[in-house]
Amino acid sequence: METSNITRRHLLATTACGFGSIALTDLLGRDRLLAHEPVPELNGGLHHRAKVRRVIQLFMNGGASQMDLFDHKPLLFQKGGEKFDPGEGIRVEAATSAPGNVLKPPFEFHQHGETGRWVSDLLPHLAKSVDSLAFCMAMQSKTNVHGPGSYLMNTGFPLPGFPCLGAWISYGLGSLTENLPTFVALPDARGLPYNQKGNFSAGFLSASHQGTILNTSSSEPIPDLRAPDSAKFISPEADREGRELLQKLNRQHLLENAGDSRLEARIRAYELAAKMQLSAPEAFDLNSETETTQNAYGLDDKTTEDFGKRCLLARRLIERGVRFVQVWSGAGGASNNWDNHTSIVNELPPMCRSTDRPIATLLSDLEQRGLLEDTLVLWNTEFGRMPFSQGSEGRDHNGGTFVGWLAGAGVKAGATYGESDPWSWRAEREITTTYDFHATILHLLGIDHERLTVRHNGANRRLTDVHGHVIHSVLA
Repeated sequence: METSNITRRHLLATTACGFGSIALTDLLGRDRLLAHEPVPELNGGLHHRAKVRRVIQLFMNGGASQMDLFDHKPLLFQKGGEKFDPGEGIRVEAATSAPGNVLKPPFEFHQHGETGRWVSDLLPHLAKSVDSLAFCMAMQSKTNVHGPGSYLMNTGFPLPGFPCLGAWISYGLGSLTENLPTFVALPDARGLPYNQKGNFSAGFLSASHQGTILNTSSSEPIPDLRAPDSAKFISPEADREGRELLQKLNRQHLLENAGDSRLEARIRAYELAAKMQLSAPEAFDLNSETETTQNAYGLDDKTTEDFGKRCLLARRLIERGVRFVQVWSGAGGASNNWDNHTSIVNELPPMCRSTDRPIATLLSDLEQRGLLEDTLVLWNTEFGRMPFSQGSEGRDHNGGTFVGWLAGAGVKAGATYGESDPWSWRAEREITTTYDFHATILHLLGIDHERLTVRHNGANRRLTDVHGHVIHSVLA
């Protein structure tokens, strides 16, 4: 048997090349340039050309009342106070109450824009933008319960444990910047929504794809990003040395626990946090905006200040490379949200006042800055409300029909898809399921929703499960 005569010099030379190859492989992998991985086009498309690079989703937590905002139904005005009877002997039920009489919308509607879109007088600012929006007028949920409904609208499944839309987008397309998170959630200052952090979860994807939650009501939106003022002994040098030691220990632990995605996510989070110490303070500094801009978003009014601040921050984040930003209106619970069981008259107007001006300003601001050319804006809720009363003037949950809209890149401005029945009780034609909605968003991002899958527990899981069709009627 022959033996190879390998000199020390030759061994070191070949080993050095090997380590160089490992480093190169890691860099290429981070930039998704390995031959065996899908390579997004320069415009961000994964499976086809994309029209959208980043998304802002405005989520109205609690179930916004479609017939009191966008779904104008003359029959409700005509039959107000009468017994609700859809005919054909259909049994009428409600999620949490006994069905009452037909509840006439207590607010006036008017038509707006060239499209003649009916909009409630509760949304005077947004009404001016209707010609730039595409409405899905017959959205439908599988459930009338907040938790499952919110999961369904966010993850495509009514149960916990599945990745949300933002996590799937992060997984499929990766980051646009190394200095800020890919997916950011901006909850209401009054608290997290139903399901708490489950709405921002990465599920069975790597934990690195979960949403980064920013508490904008705090002086420090991200806790512990910087050392406290009292810790004078933490110098930049000591901070750097501490990170290097921590990284060394984490990497060693990762080698011994290779299947734990949480550790890898933690390592990436530490690395990102170090970069954010430089980039995040500038991104979060709303005082760098002009007074005119701040006032336009409503920061000069206590009613609109919180939601307006988060809408403005969403614009600043997507400008700086954050790919998906979710802005929530309403906390979980029986109040301070869109879950208007007791009184539509008293509970709906404050929610509209807090969001109307900021949303309208966000749309116009994005357009003026040229950001709508590759940014998609979504307005969603988990389900709608019933056409009959709960108690005297409240409305119960209704998964049968509700409204959502899209604006921006790739969207057919002024489009309408779907229609509910004359009562706004059930979706009647051109129904939009949550699967259809998600399929359409992924399509705009250059992703085929049937091909973005992950093998989990013996099944090829995807955001749209085994359902979903792209709604081409709302696409430009």
